[in-house]
Amino acid sequence: MARVGILTCSNATQDLGCSSVVCLADLRKRKGFFARYPQDERLDLVGLMNCPGCPTLAGYDKLLQRVRGLTEFRVQAVHLSNCIKYLCPFKEKYLSVLQEAFPQVQFILGTHQEEGNPATFRELVQGLFSQPRRSMVDLILKR
Repeated sequence: MARVGILTCSNATQDLGCSSVVCLADLRKRKGFFARYPQDERLDLVGLMNCPGCPTLAGYDKLLQRVRGLTEFRVQAVHLSNCIKYLCPFKEKYLSVLQEAFPQVQFILGTHQEEGNPATFRELVQGLFSQPRRSMVDLILKR
């Protein structure tokens, strides 16, 4: 039996409403980066969580605390979602910090099957983040 966790991008989940549906579908189907697990072996998703957001002075400590929430439940691998893989400028530092803190856990950069050009994906997501939207300030100022 393989016990895995998934770490997603907090900007993608909180700001863009990603529900990790494609990551979870590929986990169930053993596609994409989950194809590494044998079909005849049980695959348990122990937990799914998002990163603490882009790092501040305490950013790596916050990340380690979150991932510790998975490692305490004996995960063998943590997959960093495709949104982290393609969008996160801190992914390499995150990977090195996590691998140093949790050497018994395999950290895998990617979840679901990749489709299309990563540069196009980044461009499309940037467009989503750049859309003007109303905020509480607009409501207060009656705009």
